[in-house]
Amino acid sequence: MIKKLGTYLTDCTDPYRNLAVEEYLTLHVQPGECILYLWQNQKTVVIGKNQNCWKECKVNDLERDGGHLVRRLSGGGAVYHDMGNLNFTFCVRKEDYDVDRQLSVIVEAVRSFGLDAEKTGRNDITAGGRKFSGNAFYRSGVFCYHHGTLLVSADMQQMGKYLNVSKQKLQSNGVDSVRSRVVNLRELEKTVTIEALEDRLQKAFAQVYGCKAEPLREEELDWNEIRKSEQRFSSWDWKYGRKIPFQYSAQERFSWGEAELQFYVDGGIVREVNVFSDGMEQEFLSGLEKVWTGCRYEEQALLDRLLGLPKTDPLQIRMEQDIEELIKKVL
Repeated sequence: MIKKLGTYLTDCTDPYRNLAVEEYLTLHVQPGECILYLWQNQKTVVIGKNQNCWKECKVNDLERDGGHLVRRLSGGGAVYHDMGNLNFTFCVRKEDYDVDRQLSVIVEAVRSFGLDAEKTGRNDITAGGRKFSGNAFYRSGVFCYHHGTLLVSADMQQMGKYLNVSKQKLQSNGVDSVRSRVVNLRELEKTVTIEALEDRLQKAFAQVYGCKAEPLREEELDWNEIRKSEQRFSSWDWKYGRKIPFQYSAQERFSWGEAELQFYVDGGIVREVNVFSDGMEQEFLSGLEKVWTGCRYEEQALLDRLLGLPKTDPLQIRMEQDIEELIKKVL
């Protein structure tokens, strides 16, 4: 039974730090306690633990534009975060975990603005029939969290830019996202701001659970433990090196012939490459299979090895330039 409520609000917008804090709060929540954590990330795509990042997101475009790719602990689909999005997390022990009650905090907070918020479908929350909040869940032993997004004034154009993936062929064992028709709360009600929503959420939290919520102080947290967790979340192995085997195929016709590249990737590393082409320079093309095997599956690593291939005539230089552009286009 919940007898103690805590709230933790942060001005930090670093996604790796914020996920580390989320994990810390979850693993240190006390029996009979529920913590509401409110946070924001700056230009970030967050994918579920078992998703293929290259299938869900235009990774290179995101990172080239100064954004961040984050892999969270929970399952579910890919979401876009910016400063027009407010994230919430309920940290609680297994015996007090109650999704309906937790969701009612969100629903009541949004209804206080005069909107017809309601829980629908796969634990989404809608207003006017359009989704403004998606939710995901995590459990480790007796420790649980339930978190989600709240679209207030998110940049929908940027969301579409990074989440709408290439039409190139990709076969993966990862979990796919389910896209829904989404809406910003500000579009429905102009008085909804991040600050106002934070305030309403804290009030609804106390109202739904029937007791006063006490704010947690930064000095109460173990920042050494949090920094270690932050390092894990930001590491290449965690973000890209998950054991989700997949096959990626890209094909295009050039002036010198058609080329199809097939990458077999596991743990973020290219394990096998096939290059199919009707071009005449087969020795040069076969060299790609050798230099890319064992390479990290990321744009710059592939290009570095491509540009390191020996070239003996203008045609090979042209082929290299065309394949370089194909790699930039599809990754």
